[in-house]
Amino acid sequence: MTASMGAGAVSVPTGREIIARLERLEVWSLSYLFIGIIGLGFLFTFYDIFDINVSFIQTCVQLNKGCTPESALGALPLPVLLNLAGYVVGTLVLSPIADRIGRRNMLMVTMLITGLGSLYNAFVGDYANFNIARTITGIGIGADLAIVNTYVNEVAPRPARAKFTTIIFIMSALGAFVGIWLGLILTTPATPWPLGLPFAAAGPNFESGWRWMYGVGAILAVIAVLLRFELPESPRWLIGQHRFEQADSVVRSMEQRAAKHGALAEPRLADVYGAVTPASPVPYRDLFSRPLYVRRIVLLFFIWFIGYITVYSFAAGFTVVLSALQYPPPEAGVIAAVGTLGFVAEAAIMSAIVEKLERRHWLPIAAGVTILGSIVVSIAGTSVWLSFLGAILIFAGFNLWVSPTYALTAECFPTRARTTGFALVDGVGHIGGGIGVMVIAPILPQLSVFWALGLISVFLVIAAVLVQFTPHTRNRHLDHISP
Repeated sequence: MTASMGAGAVSVPTGREIIARLERLEVWSLSYLFIGIIGLGFLFTFYDIFDINVSFIQTCVQLNKGCTPESALGALPLPVLLNLAGYVVGTLVLSPIADRIGRRNMLMVTMLITGLGSLYNAFVGDYANFNIARTITGIGIGADLAIVNTYVNEVAPRPARAKFTTIIFIMSALGAFVGIWLGLILTTPATPWPLGLPFAAAGPNFESGWRWMYGVGAILAVIAVLLRFELPESPRWLIGQHRFEQADSVVRSMEQRAAKHGALAEPRLADVYGAVTPASPVPYRDLFSRPLYVRRIVLLFFIWFIGYITVYSFAAGFTVVLSALQYPPPEAGVIAAVGTLGFVAEAAIMSAIVEKLERRHWLPIAAGVTILGSIVVSIAGTSVWLSFLGAILIFAGFNLWVSPTYALTAECFPTRARTTGFALVDGVGHIGGGIGVMVIAPILPQLSVFWALGLISVFLVIAAVLVQFTPHTRNRHLDHISP
């Protein structure tokens, strides 16, 4: 059952044998340090997504002539849309390269691009360059999201792919937490708690806090790039390239770690089929020539496109939305900042329970929690503490579905084109967030808080219906789901 390499040469296991050995592993079998390394990249990615939430009011007032805190909502859609347009460009151009040259190599390239975009943001002199910098940052982030989720899906144990995607997603929650709270400290004026932060630093003598925000992001990106050199390549990708010796070496190391947790089961070659299909020279053609994957692309695209309308309206614009609804900017910023506690708590809890349900069942729960939070905020009135509770529920809800749907999306495409497939649906789907903000934002000031937040939340309900038509993937072999 091994591939001969010639007389006297060391025999190398076949791709089927290596996959069978990989499939029997039931625990995380790489260094736990790698979870932190991958997670740091996610921390920066979500720091960048959320840092505009509080800080944009100060950015807009300083760079965009005539902008006020109350009118900033009208200017928000452009940088959000361009940032997400960058996602589309980056993910469509860079992600397929990861299917050709490897996950690990492209993980460093995408984080480098993202860091350079954030550094550019820190030094821009006008609003036009601010938007250009947001586009560059989006190019890196869009591809990075696709490649990270593909990588985790391919190295995590079969019974816990969504679990480890969610564990790493905890770092995303921390990135959002840091992004919003740092924005609150650096870009809002000192205001008595709970309507603001008494130690906030913004004022007539310090109006460049938003620049510091992006500078911190660039530093995080540099650290993430350097640490990613330590990551091994995905053995599934190596097999698709017929680099069996390298794949065998990675899996052998994983087996040694897994054996410390108990005896390993025997590899089951009978369960392995389609696992060693050579990588496609043109991943897009490989996907669009198969009706199965065309159907999945269309369905998953609409799930992400519609779901991201809710996600980005809250993630990038919650503070600005509240300001447009007559909340004082410091109070709006505090409500958004407290809301991130819900994101962190949700990610921690979900890492323990995400494998209890099929991936597609989490999105309806997420929609319900988001709508509940929107109702609480709308009835809070002058009770800032009730607003805090509602914001916590909103941030928990609109993020609750993301990590299991990340796992589902990666599982729905074959190894030879997995990053490309993820990029097509999640990356291009991000444009829904920008369009949603652009179409919905002008309407919100004309609505009550109840109807404004309800309008934003309802899109998750639509996505929750669509996701029920996706395949069962939990604890199934990747190559059985996507041959």
